[in-house]
Amino acid sequence: MPIIHFHLAEGTASADQERRLLIAASRLYAEVLQCPMDRVRAFVVPYARTRCAVAGVMLDDGGADAPYFEFLVLEGRPLETRQRLLTGFTDLVADILGVEKGLIRGHCKRVQPEEWCIGGRMAQDLRKADIERFSQAGTA
Repeated sequence: MPIIHFHLAEGTASADQERRLLIAASRLYAEVLQCPMDRVRAFVVPYARTRCAVAGVMLDDGGADAPYFEFLVLEGRPLETRQRLLTGFTDLVADILGVEKGLIRGHCKRVQPEEWCIGGRMAQDLRKADIERFSQAGTA
């Protein structure tokens, strides 16, 4: 389930920075969710500067680079876990890309286990023990 997308305007990051961001985000995700690394997926979604505006100013007209990220977790993950990922991903973007934290936006999308599949099989069936464990931790 762990999937993160970093939405970046072209020219926001070098190939090396994107690589470092994806690797660091993958490690953070696995650490915070206490899940095997092979479950983690991380992507950079690039946008042409002519297709991005921040505060009503197009980036190709001098608008500020303001990265956005979104990530998925199965419903039931504790608020503390989700917030740790939100702040952790923000810190990675700021540190690796050199972006002011105030310009970075992030969003956690919670997905119902019955609405997520892994290899064509429902997550609620494949990850039943995991779902029960973190659901109990979230209500404790």
